Amino acid sequence: MSIQTATTGQLENAQRIIIANTLYTEEHNRPTTNLLQQFSLGQGEKTLTVPKVAQMTAARLVDGVDLVNSEDIGMTTTDISPVEAGLKVIISDKLARQENESVFTMVGNQMGQAMGRLMERDAIALFTALNGGTALGSTTVVMTLDNLSACIAYARAHKFGAKLVIVHHPNAVFEIARANVVQVSPRWTSAMGPLPEALLQDFYTFSISGVPVFETAEIDAVTTNSGTGAIFDPTAALGMLTSKGLSSATERDESLRATEVIAVADYQAFELDDARGAPMTYQVDDLTTATS
Repeated sequence: MSIQTATTGQLENAQRIIIANTLYTEEHNRPTTNLLQQFSLGQGEKTLTVPKVAQMTAARLVDGVDLVNSEDIGMTTTDISPVEAGLKVIISDKLARQENESVFTMVGNQMGQAMGRLMERDAIALFTALNGGTALGSTTVVMTLDNLSACIAYARAHKFGAKLVIVHHPNAVFEIARANVVQVSPRWTSAMGPLPEALLQDFYTFSISGVPVFETAEIDAVTTNSGTGAIFDPTAALGMLTSKGLSSATERDESLRATEVIAVADYQAFELDDARGAPMTYQVDDLTTATS
């Protein structure tokens, strides 16, 4: 009895479709990580050392009087090392023989969503440590326009930075949109600088006082039905270190009559400066969809 196996061409076609969709989906499904300051490691490097300096003070001078006071740089450093993450999918020969591109596309999307979700949640987990762990807002209130504007004022008064962004749960952001604020600025209204607009546009809702607001459903609701987003300067508060972007490999399992497709990334989300952002805790209750 002979066993029909998939051809090399069929397997390569399956892998190509799956990996292409995995890479695309992963990149386009993690808005928070795309907002962070990006760092990378070169060949042979295993650790990134990030310096942080203290604030200096200038003073007025008197003509003819020597300047004797000096300022301390106050430099501290943080060492960051990436950690691998990934997943595996098994393509049976039978599936590959069917040349079902829609199935391969679906599998690729699922792999990309899984990796993107993991990276997004890693970045969101950093929110609670910002501002020394002191959150703006409250677990018992909704994110109104007044509350949102107050968070922006707080961030500017405490010198978070000039390029502020806000990330929160869609249910929290809805409370602002319900007041028709979204109609004021439905498109980009802030100078986003180097931020990747193509990757963030689907998650952008509106801008308030020049601060863009983004949504991510990966923010969890706790027992009080509240969730914690953040307001921060993406160039200074949080970072994403990538040693190796999402890559793929295959391994043949003859006894299983299948090929394993493996996707792996080597990265680490980390805090740059907790004084450049703050958590924002507000209600993220499920919304009523049948209001008369």
